Amino acid sequence: MSDDHVYAALAEGHEDDTRWAYGTGFEDPLHGVDTAVPAGVDGAELAALCLELGDDALVSAQRLAEWTTRAPELEEEVALANIGLDLLGQARLLYARAGQVDGTGRGEDAYAYFRDAGDFRNVTLAELPNGDFAFSTARLLVLSSWRLAHLQALTASPDPVLRAVAAKGVKELTYHRQYAAEWVVRLGDGTEESHRRMRAGLRQVGAYLGELFEAHDAREEVLAVLGQVADTAGLPVPEAVPGDGGAGRLGRHTEHLAPLLEELQSVARAHPGATW
Repeated sequence: MSDDHVYAALAEGHEDDTRWAYGTGFEDPLHGVDTAVPAGVDGAELAALCLELGDDALVSAQRLAEWTTRAPELEEEVALANIGLDLLGQARLLYARAGQVDGTGRGEDAYAYFRDAGDFRNVTLAELPNGDFAFSTARLLVLSSWRLAHLQALTASPDPVLRAVAAKGVKELTYHRQYAAEWVVRLGDGTEESHRRMRAGLRQVGAYLGELFEAHDAREEVLAVLGQVADTAGLPVPEAVPGDGGAGRLGRHTEHLAPLLEELQSVARAHPGATW
């Protein structure tokens, strides 16, 4: 099996970036950035966008955290934890920005711990149970490709804070996508059983592509990545099933989100106002 070319192509344009390890670095991405809402930017719309992106990241991070002690190898456990930490960091910055511009002054904990499932605006794919490793890597490939395209567009946002958060996120998501692509190829071009599972995983995530493209139209970018990786892995490209009007963005979620949030929020709700 030779798959080096697919990773090289996915990393094109990012050759000088430092590999992630607990994030892409420890520099504050907002250092020196003016936090005032720019003229002509609607604060409510900006807050809503930050909340959507923050919810996608937080819920995805929580699902990745569930692989701790369950991943196939210790190295993968660490890698998935690192990816989750990257997403958690993005969520914190986005929630903080939402609180600055929505007029409430709420901090990041208020958004993460003290909202119910119906108040969350994450895409549905992020909240689904992990399933097997093949499904989780297929989901990571799709979500990281889609989020990367979204944040790349936001590096030109008129809001300097969102612009800075997006620029940091692009570096992180580039390697999230590479990691997922590597595993999709390994499993797709591996044993008969791993091929079967990877094929099934891609088919499952395909059912949620329509919702992703309704939330942010990155169809061309995502399908190009999926086509490239699937071809290398000897797998069919999943078909994008039409969405239902962006259910997750409207607060319509599966039965899986509430239990996820119950676990995530349990300590904060048991000790409201506590700090540690």
